Amino acid sequence: MLSNPLRVVNPDSPMKTYVSMLRAINVSGHNRVKMEELKRIYLSLGYRNVKTYLQSGNVVFEGAEKSGDSLAMEIEKSLKQRLGLDVPVLIRTGDELVLLIKHNPFAGRDEERLHVTFLSSKHGVFPLDRINKAVGNGEAFSVTEREVYLFCPNGYGKTKLTNTFFERVLKTTATTRNWRTTKSLISLAESPPEE
Repeated sequence: MLSNPLRVVNPDSPMKTYVSMLRAINVSGHNRVKMEELKRIYLSLGYRNVKTYLQSGNVVFEGAEKSGDSLAMEIEKSLKQRLGLDVPVLIRTGDELVLLIKHNPFAGRDEERLHVTFLSSKHGVFPLDRINKAVGNGEAFSVTEREVYLFCPNGYGKTKLTNTFFERVLKTTATTRNWRTTKSLISLAESPPEE
């Protein structure tokens, strides 16, 4: 295992809150990563107030203002060096998640059936005909440039509108979080730093 020197961040530089979502770790025994180990990697990159949520690669942290792509590449490189894992990382700011919740097109529906698929790149044009063909009974979706809201009344496990489906159709990396997790990530981003 390679060791990284701890990066020092200027304490006076402006910090921004980010949420990173790692795709496909700790799923069905694949790409196993302990959250404490993941937290150490983020701290070694100079990020502050690093907090993990659940065991599926959700990390809230503060860092110097950078593009999401730049942060994702930095984290992916460190995961490869330290753990030998090729794991895609998707980044959103805390503010972007707040807006995502605010603009929920399915407000008022059963939140237990609501999910968000996060995309690694922006899409101006979606192949709606291909997506509509995959929509199951009672399902609904709504797209933005970098997210797909999903309402799956029969459960996410039964929909064809999966990460793999969107990755294939849109030629991009995708990862999905349920509505409860998405809201919890915002709460974690807004909570005071851990001691």
